[in-house]
Amino acid sequence: MKLASLKDGRDGRLVVVSDDLAWCADARHIAPTLQSALDHWAAAEPQLRLLALDLAHQAIPRERFHERQADAPLPRAYQWADGSAYVNHVALVRQARGAEMPESFWTDPLMYQGGSDEMLAPRDPIPLADESWGCDLEAEVVVVTGDVPRGVSREEALGHIRLVGLVNDVSLRNLIPGELAKGFGFLQSKPASALSPVFVTPDALGDAWRDGRLHGVLKVDLNGQPFGRADSGEDMTFDFGTLIAHLAKTRNIGAGTIVGSGTVSNRDADGGPGKPVDRGGRGYSCLAEVRTVETILDGKPATPFLKPGDAVRIWMDDGQGHPIFGVIEQEVVAA
Repeated sequence: MKLASLKDGRDGRLVVVSDDLAWCADARHIAPTLQSALDHWAAAEPQLRLLALDLAHQAIPRERFHERQADAPLPRAYQWADGSAYVNHVALVRQARGAEMPESFWTDPLMYQGGSDEMLAPRDPIPLADESWGCDLEAEVVVVTGDVPRGVSREEALGHIRLVGLVNDVSLRNLIPGELAKGFGFLQSKPASALSPVFVTPDALGDAWRDGRLHGVLKVDLNGQPFGRADSGEDMTFDFGTLIAHLAKTRNIGAGTIVGSGTVSNRDADGGPGKPVDRGGRGYSCLAEVRTVETILDGKPATPFLKPGDAVRIWMDDGQGHPIFGVIEQEVVAA
């Protein structure tokens, strides 16, 4: 089952979307918003599935689904917690600045809590007030949870995943060092992130969803050119069950919580840093990583951060070459 929110007020209008993303059906008689559906999932999910079945059989009124009319599935989320499940990415970044990586990073997930009162729609621009801030894209996988009890196990946590999607977790890289130096985490360096047009129930992903991971090529284009083709199911040190259990270690987690994988990152076939797509590699899911590889190999980065006019495209195709979650397409604009 695929769900989306069309732009309508602050929290959107819930619709069920056809598997090919061509059509949608109004779901407001079941739940006015996706958050409402998540709050009452036991009652709403069966009704939404029946609506999806009627939509597939063209047995109900339907309308064309246009991704440009889609809001973020959760325009306002109760929580946005982003992990760093691809430890390869962390290791590269630390290597570039000559910092030793603690062994615990391979056994204890990193996670930060970002702002979720504004989640950007998939076609919303990325506002940038100052190019010197070092604006970066970050292509990631996300899951949305139901209510999760404190102290949940990894296996139990997997049963609380309601939906899967994608995010462009925008970062302002040059603001990060100063904030981390204060010892109190990210704030200004993490502006609003953009969600994919559609979120999907895990069962609808088939074999692509297994072991708490989404398996498939996460595609990133920058200014119309292939930039990243990493497989999100590979090199993921911590699966989503582990990430959710980490988040819920000391507190209950509310329905509608979005949990991110962190930047998807693959090692090269030889075990070293990834290579660019145009050199036969899988490329990168953020600019910081390619700049890190350049620093390791050449002593300094050559790839610039984003500037106004740059265009970012993020998506994942199914086996037939059709986007599963729709496409995040954003242009950087001067704020």
